[in-house]
Amino acid sequence: MDPCAFVLLTVDQLLLKLPAVPRPSSGAGVHPSTSPCFCTLSLQDHPASPPRTALLPLAGAAAQHADPVVLSLDAEAVRRLSARPAELVVSVHAGPTGTSCGISAARALGRVRVPVDVARAAAGETVIARDGWVDVGKPGSASSPSSAAPARAQIHMVVRAEPDPRYVFQFGGEPECGPVVYQVPGGAAGGGQRQPVFTCRFSAGRRASRSRSLTPQSSMTRGASRRLRSWLSSTLHGDGRRDGSREQRKGWTVTIHDLSGSPVAAASMVTPFVPSPGSGRVSRANPGSWLILQATGAGPSSWKPWARLEAWRERGPVDALGYRLELVFDSGPHECAVPIAESSISTKRGGQFVIDPATFPEAAAGAAWPFAGGFVMGSTVEGEGRASRPTVQVGVQHVTCMGDVAVFVALSAAVDLCMDACKLFSQRLRKELCQDQDE
Repeated sequence: MDPCAFVLLTVDQLLLKLPAVPRPSSGAGVHPSTSPCFCTLSLQDHPASPPRTALLPLAGAAAQHADPVVLSLDAEAVRRLSARPAELVVSVHAGPTGTSCGISAARALGRVRVPVDVARAAAGETVIARDGWVDVGKPGSASSPSSAAPARAQIHMVVRAEPDPRYVFQFGGEPECGPVVYQVPGGAAGGGQRQPVFTCRFSAGRRASRSRSLTPQSSMTRGASRRLRSWLSSTLHGDGRRDGSREQRKGWTVTIHDLSGSPVAAASMVTPFVPSPGSGRVSRANPGSWLILQATGAGPSSWKPWARLEAWRERGPVDALGYRLELVFDSGPHECAVPIAESSISTKRGGQFVIDPATFPEAAAGAAWPFAGGFVMGSTVEGEGRASRPTVQVGVQHVTCMGDVAVFVALSAAVDLCMDACKLFSQRLRKELCQDQDE
């Protein structure tokens, strides 16, 4: 398989050193030594990457560096930024972030421009674009650090560009319409001929016959087999506390097949999506869930659970699809579940589903991370009412065979279908999602 050239741009070890400024006698205005400071980071002439904001701790004996800021450049951005010198623009401000009545309360202290050689990073080299103190307001002028206050504000940063190759795949249509899944050399925006790698089959029925093809046999341990039969049984016959409700979305299954027609991965809705009492929405307290399955052999009955995806509709000023993903491990008589992703996606605009330790608080806090390396997987998700053809990115280091890719493709289809499953129950689903729901 031909990976696409992605680049990770990381800005780390952010600190701010301020000049000695006489304190105003009236105490009015923004005084940088007592006000919070922050910076915005953006790539010049790259509108697809919105500015990022990071707090700037003041340098001192007990100063702690701010959290790293990571910008991901896809294949299209890498091609565009490799054609001419790229610049990272860092704007430093004193005062609170945000605006009041549309006006920012912060005061601009200056700006720093850092040239970044994206082409070298895309070719496989780690590039250190800046490491040290820089005068704010004088682009490119480096200063040696000193214990005394500088004549002008200084910012410390380590700017690093490194290769992050990924495989890119795209659904040829909406997952519920049984599309072909293509590999896209050169990225989703072009640069190569798409090659078919999988087919996708969807069913919205009770799946009595299909469940037999997903029933684990001797390829799994007895404990894992028993648990998987229980999960599938909850899909076929419903949870006891939910059986009496006709207002539920259940029984959906997506099966991923290789080009020979053999199933290699699947996503099965194991907990129905039902509205919470007195509400027309799926609540966080009672989410629906999917089981992501991986084929372990050539036969149609060799399956093991790989991950469990829960989804619900978030309450708040902005409607959003909330989700939580856990890897499922068989550890004897009990399964072990390790959380690897939890976030939300706007139901209006859509967004990105991501498995990445850089965006997961538990991983950043030092919790056990089951994957080696950084970025694992990402998938686009369209908002409600929009045609969806998910684009899936998978980090090269996490792929040893096409079966590894297939589970991420099945997961991507399940996430996309969660946008429909969590739709308000006052709204009707499309016919593709209801075709054999009723007996």
